[in-house]
Amino acid sequence: MFEKTIKNCTINLDALNETSTFSSGDLMTGHVSFELTKETTPTSITMEVTGRLHVHWTSGTKHRTVHSEKRDLFVLKSVIVPENSGMTSLTQKLQPGTHVYPFTCQLPQEDFPTSFRGVHGEIEYTVKVDINRSWNRSKDFVTEFNFVNHMDINQSELSAPLSGSNDMTVCCLWCASGPITVTASAEKKAFTPGETAKVICDFSNASSRRATPTVKLQQKQSYYSSTSVGRRIYFQTLNSSTGQPISPHTTDVHTEFMLTIPPSASLTISNCSILEVEYFIENFKMLEEIIHSDRQ
Repeated sequence: MFEKTIKNCTINLDALNETSTFSSGDLMTGHVSFELTKETTPTSITMEVTGRLHVHWTSGTKHRTVHSEKRDLFVLKSVIVPENSGMTSLTQKLQPGTHVYPFTCQLPQEDFPTSFRGVHGEIEYTVKVDINRSWNRSKDFVTEFNFVNHMDINQSELSAPLSGSNDMTVCCLWCASGPITVTASAEKKAFTPGETAKVICDFSNASSRRATPTVKLQQKQSYYSSTSVGRRIYFQTLNSSTGQPISPHTTDVHTEFMLTIPPSASLTISNCSILEVEYFIENFKMLEEIIHSDRQ
């Protein structure tokens, strides 16, 4: 069988940087290697580089509705070894052993979203190599590569400070105590994975209850389907920090929180019509048995 004739096929991509990522306009180079267990005669070796989107989820309880959307970002086809190249000559049969063939591919210069794999969808970039043989089905091998949409986080809008404020009033039966107010700020709006964000909060607790402040770094995943009216939102807490309790009738309490962004966190995705990823800081004020949240 052809499946047993060829084994140990690997697709190796030459790294362009320390993180082995690719971006729009990059020239991708590499090689495909495989081992033959016996003499064989492939007709050609072809390659396909693709970028694809896929979102999927179900809704409803009694009557389930399936929401699904697939889109191709790009499909690049090329030939590593063409037909009638001498490779198929009866005197040029491939002998048992390891064979290596280089390849190159120019990625399109367009605004594509960063690679992402979430709860209800993914943005995936792959390289597929097909080894073809006459009168036999081709054997294909696939590897995924990490695509990054570079964003200039030093632009003035993103390097500007981030701030927000909110307040709440605690009620007990027919009586309402004084409000609890908070103002939260960060030194800038954009951070990178692995970086630590310092969140500064100023609290005033005019209520009759003790409040314990907590901040969370939240990731919001939004999925959309154009084939049906539907949207699915998923929240994920990436990090959190809790401060010291604030006594009743206390004002001007200054608290600093350090939130480290996980190195594995995906970049923000805002250039995709069916999948978005964004981040925000959520501030919680816990009041004994009552929990209230305000998103900044």
